[in-house]
Amino acid sequence: MTNILEATHVTKRFGGLIAVNDLTFAIPQGSIVSIIGPNGAGKTTFFNCITGFYEIDEGEFNFDGQSIKGRSPDQITKMGIARTYQNIRLFSYMSAIENILAGMEPRLRSPWFGPVLGLRGTRIEEEKAAVDANQLLNFVGLRGKGDSLARNLPYGDQRRLEIARALAGNPKLLLLDEPTAGMNPRETAETTEFIRNLRDKVGITVLLIEHDMRVVMGISEHITVLDYGEKIAEGSPAEIQRNTRVIEAYLGRGAAGAAHLGLSHQTETGE
Repeated sequence: MTNILEATHVTKRFGGLIAVNDLTFAIPQGSIVSIIGPNGAGKTTFFNCITGFYEIDEGEFNFDGQSIKGRSPDQITKMGIARTYQNIRLFSYMSAIENILAGMEPRLRSPWFGPVLGLRGTRIEEEKAAVDANQLLNFVGLRGKGDSLARNLPYGDQRRLEIARALAGNPKLLLLDEPTAGMNPRETAETTEFIRNLRDKVGITVLLIEHDMRVVMGISEHITVLDYGEKIAEGSPAEIQRNTRVIEAYLGRGAAGAAHLGLSHQTETGE
């Protein structure tokens, strides 16, 4: 299977702190892959490195056959990588539909002066963008809420809107940073099924950071575990649940001998 993203010996330092240490990692195209680890393991830092928010100190990133090392976040977005955030970052005082339209900017082709001059090509593109934005709104389960201010939507709907905005740029790879954080069990189950449909029905590869282990173990085909910025294990959900190093990282030394990694019943918090 072809890898859509490959990280090779990636290292990120903040002064004397090594947040990501010599990490080699691959995501097969068309898969759902999760990154897990205790608080402060470097998971979100790794996301920030992939998307160009942090410049890596060593190593290489290749996406869809091209190097993305040193590229800016907007360049990486245009190449086909989109993300959501651990803490929701919507445009609070814009409507839901306006948030989605903002996410379409990387794929629009009209020049900046098109709206000013009323160019026909710009009008056609804007009309199509409006249709596509409404379809996305319906797809994520927010039908009829396009005119609502983002800040007025319930928490679960805000999470869905953030995913819709990320999808607006037609990504090949979607990075989801704790998409079910703060959700009740029903919302979590709906979001989990939605993520699965993104891969199965839309064909988007998904990389997930998630602290609800029931979600991770239920949806992931492959899991990588970080601890203090280093990869300590990777494999299928069943392999990760049995891994002694992973159990010790989560539960402490001595726990491995006493318990199978029943992460299906655990939720952690933090990065």
